[in-house]
Order: sequence, then C-alpha cells, then structure tokens
Amino acid sequence: MAAAVAAEHSSAENVSEASDGPVENFSDVQKRPQFGTRFLTDPRQVFQHNAWDNVEWSAEQEAAAQKKVQENSQPIPAEKQEEFDSRANEYWNDFYTIHENRFFKDRHWLFTEFPELAPQQKHLQNTEEKKTTNNEPMHLLNGEHLSSPHSKCTFPGDSSSYRILEVGCGVGNTVFPILKTNNDPGLFVYCCDFSNTAIDLVKSNPEYDPAHCHAFVHDMSEESAEYPMPDQSLDVIVLIFVLSALHPQKMQNAINRLAGLLKPEGVLLLRDYGRYDMAQLRFKKGRCLSEHFYVRGDGTRVYFFTQDELHDLFSSAGLEKVQNMVDRRLQVNRGKQLTMYRVWVQCKYRKALAPS
Repeated sequence: MAAAVAAEHSSAENVSEASDGPVENFSDVQKRPQFGTRFLTDPRQVFQHNAWDNVEWSAEQEAAAQKKVQENSQPIPAEKQEEFDSRANEYWNDFYTIHENRFFKDRHWLFTEFPELAPQQKHLQNTEEKKTTNNEPMHLLNGEHLSSPHSKCTFPGDSSSYRILEVGCGVGNTVFPILKTNNDPGLFVYCCDFSNTAIDLVKSNPEYDPAHCHAFVHDMSEESAEYPMPDQSLDVIVLIFVLSALHPQKMQNAINRLAGLLKPEGVLLLRDYGRYDMAQLRFKKGRCLSEHFYVRGDGTRVYFFTQDELHDLFSSAGLEKVQNMVDRRLQVNRGKQLTMYRVWVQCKYRKALAPS
C-alpha cells in the first residue's frame, strides 16, 4: 500500500521535471522549455518521448471519463467522512513519517512556468540603488520604510524587500530550489504545512537557513489560525498541489485569508489537479467523499478542479486573472509501452492596486 501511495503522490506532483539534481544557476533554468512546446502530431511516434503537451481529448474519451467518475461517485457514510476530516493531520503526519523525502523531486519546472519565483532583475537593481545616508539598505512595504536589519524584528523577514510564501510546502521541494536559485539579497521565503512532521523535515534539511527562510506549522483551513506575517506584506504566494487537499467547503475562506496577505500587485500562483485527471479515474467505489472529492488509501484527500471553479474562488477573494489554463499531458512509460493522461490546472491571479 505504501508503495502505491508513494507512486500516486509522486507522479502527480513531479510534473515531468526536465532534469535530475539541484538547480545550480538561473541561466540553465531560463533555457528549459515551457510547458506546451512538445506536441504529438503522429500517433505512431507516441513512445519517442516521455511526455507530450496539450493532448486533445476526443469526445469519446471525455464521455468515457465522465462515465467512469459517475460510476464511482457514491459518497461514503457521513460518519466515516467526519473521521477523515478530524484525523487529517494524523494522516499527513503518517504519510511524511513513512516516506520522508525519498520519492519527491525538486520542482525545477517552477522557474519556467512561474518566473515570479526566480531572481527579480529589476528588483535587484532597485535594492542596490536605495541606500540610506549611512549606506544601510532601506526596505519598503507599500511605499513605507521598514526597519533595517539592525533594528528590532517585528516579524520574521520584516527587513526583507521581496517575500514569498509557500502554503503546503511538504518537505521543501519548492522552497529549497527557490533558495538555491534566487540570489536576491532582499529575498525571504516562508513555508508552512499542515503536518508538523513535514516541517521538522524541512528544518532538518542542511539547506534550511533561518536568516532567509521561516518554516512553520499551519492549517490553512482553520479560520482562526494566524500567519506570522501581517496583511499586505507578501509579493508571491505559492499553492502547488495543496488546495485540492482541503475540504471544498473550506477553500473560499482559505483563499480569502491568503489574498489579504498579498501586497497590491502581489500574485498567487497555483498548480493543481484538473477534472478527469488519471488519478481521479483510478479511484474505485468506496473512495468518494463528495462530488469530485476523494480519499486515498492512506487517508489523505484530494479534489479535482475545473478552471471555472478556481476562477470563482480567486475572483471572489478580489484577485484578478493573469492566467488560468489546463495542461493536458500524455505521459508515456516507454519500457512498459503504457500511456497515461494527466490533467492539471495552472493559475496566476494578481491583487489589484489599492485606489488612490
């Protein structure tokens, strides 16, 4: 069971990384092709590559997927659903205790798809130019000076000029590539996860540096749970295969709270499961919690989105669409001559400038 669970999580999250090993420099990342550049024009060549982009589904394939989901959509009893909800933290702790970081890979595709996470060249120049009379850098938040690095800290990263938060960081597969790739001296990265086991693994990583990163346990579905930074203090928020783990009824409040943390013109970046992804079609009867919401064999839960659902969540939180796209991918196991259809949704939403 553990091996099967690991395979499902791994294949879902490691969306066809182009290379192994850590990212060494930003120039190499810039050369990596963006998703949507490899197309299958001749079906006879399907096994020449490991993956093909933007694979169109036929009407018959779409209908078959809908039928498969409908057949296995009978919800399990309410009392059992309550157990999965109340024990969610326990299930995720067990997951990371068993697997730690053995099957996860760094998500190198992040910097191509989300350049907001890579070094900000204009920002670097501005940081160097802005000096006080005693040559100490000044840091700005919405046009106001923050304390210098030598003054009393009011919150972790308060003297930084570019702040990124990843929610649902797991064992750090997004955080550590950012820290290794982005050499912005004003950068500070926050990362949180529902699982205290995952956060312990992040903090025990030799790449973890409290001077540039703050990891903390947080339940984004809990309305009363506080974040360690104030509202309107973040430049970027990252959600990678994490919103789908929440109960659908708790998603809007979670997004509203995150939107409040963004600075004006700050962006929220998301990549998550799309409707009729292979992982959804693999669920058997007895695993459905509600419409398009399931529980895996290890007790962790997953929802499968449409573009419209995500747009409604973000726009209701006051965010403006920059990107909302479906990545339909055909993954290939050339050794076993198998084809696997993946569906992911990728979004960028921006917080508007405050009125004058």
